[in-house]
Amino acid sequence: MQSERSACETCTKAGCAARPRQAGESPEQYEARMQLAERMGRIRHKVLVLSGKGGVGKSTVAANLAIFLALHGRRVGLLDVDIHGPSIPKLLGLESYRTVMGPNGMLPAEVSESLRAMSIGFLLPETDAALIWRGPMKIGVIQQFLRDTDWGPLDFLVVDCPPGTGDEPLSVAQSLGDADGAVVVTTPQALSLSDVRKSITFCRKLSLPVLGVIENMSGFVCPRCGEVTDIFGRDGGAAMCRDMGIPLLGRIPIDPAIVSAGDAGEPFAYLRSETPSGQAMTRAFEPILALDADTSAQGCPGRQTEAG
Repeated sequence: MQSERSACETCTKAGCAARPRQAGESPEQYEARMQLAERMGRIRHKVLVLSGKGGVGKSTVAANLAIFLALHGRRVGLLDVDIHGPSIPKLLGLESYRTVMGPNGMLPAEVSESLRAMSIGFLLPETDAALIWRGPMKIGVIQQFLRDTDWGPLDFLVVDCPPGTGDEPLSVAQSLGDADGAVVVTTPQALSLSDVRKSITFCRKLSLPVLGVIENMSGFVCPRCGEVTDIFGRDGGAAMCRDMGIPLLGRIPIDPAIVSAGDAGEPFAYLRSETPSGQAMTRAFEPILALDADTSAQGCPGRQTEAG
């Protein structure tokens, strides 16, 4: 810990969150910021998963993206910051897990040797408990997740944000500072795309790169006859991407097996990777994996120390 702190204190990177104490910053605020910088300095790549509206399968995409990266040998953390509707515990079969404290902070759930997860759901006394919180409390707990969770060194941190452009995604984007970018999830219909455009504008205002769009629920293939039915329309995501000049990462079809896997807390990306839907996920997720193609650490000396 001391070597990391020394490296951060000598860092001259202009955008580094761990620069010397700022004007008007209390000792407590400075210490919290340094602790956050140390935690985040252990993580090579940070990816937010956003959506303009709910019900588009964003959490399913985030969970399977994290599993996909872990299956490809990366050390991955999955952070669920949907305070009012956390889905990650259910999707990963972790509803009974409750967070405990370790010597270096809160311990995330170990999904596998290379995948860890943290969610507000791990702190609730029961799964049906409702959190009736205003913005400052939500921002506080998100910063605590980022600052106090003992992730250890990671190749990727995937952050599952709630729908919209409110407190939670704003707090995450500002706290991470140097995130690689955002994956935006939509469905093909115009109603969803209208809200997704707002998410893309949100990213641009925060100078957060948009890594691309995943069009989820993109057609239904009848398991009996093979006919494709475009329940939510066709090619809406592709047209929006062309208009806004961003990549379309891929299309994931409607598949009852994805639904049943999520309800059962089973990793679809692992169990069904050879199905058409699994292959569609693979194609959509491969550009995110490619972010780690160059494994050399860049920029901050603290990060170089951790990469070792």
